[in-house]
Amino acid sequence: MRAVRELPSLAVSRQERVAALGHGGATIWVTGLPAAGKTTLGTALERHLLKQGRTAYALDGDEIRRELCRDLGFDRESRAENVRRVAHIARMLADSGVIAIVALVSPFAADRDRARELHAEMDLPFIEVYLDTPIGLCQERDPKGLYAQARSGQITGLTGAGGAYEPPEHPDVRIEPGPIELSVQHVHDALSAARVI
Repeated sequence: MRAVRELPSLAVSRQERVAALGHGGATIWVTGLPAAGKTTLGTALERHLLKQGRTAYALDGDEIRRELCRDLGFDRESRAENVRRVAHIARMLADSGVIAIVALVSPFAADRDRARELHAEMDLPFIEVYLDTPIGLCQERDPKGLYAQARSGQITGLTGAGGAYEPPEHPDVRIEPGPIELSVQHVHDALSAARVI
């Protein structure tokens, strides 16, 4: 009987990816009320990291809702499933060596905690960034007119206007309204402290 020769694994290891890219992956999870500035910060972070030669990709909650999660509603279970799907995508990107930037309301602490746990299972850095923007400023900005629609009764259950939002008790980074450059620097410092960059 002929001995079976084992083939070497064809899978690319995380160490190989880190060596090729010059850095490891991570997920930056940006949470806050609608119109808190999540997309603005996510885009600025992506640009900042790319200019430094880092591989980064911003995942915007609105775009994901339009495409990957358009089958979901806004009830509690659907919101949890939305976060679960995004967390898995972010984890895959982080495992590949990308710094994934998630800009997502993700209103419930348990769902954000589960996203963190998914990353911890694979020993991947997860940095929760809370945009602590006052509701009044969010309503003033209201670029999509969501708060106005909630006030007029066109939509119900909007997070921050009838819908619950559970602020992170111990975020890795808490950001209050201010210059975008300062906000980016705060997250950069957290990435450096986590030895991602």
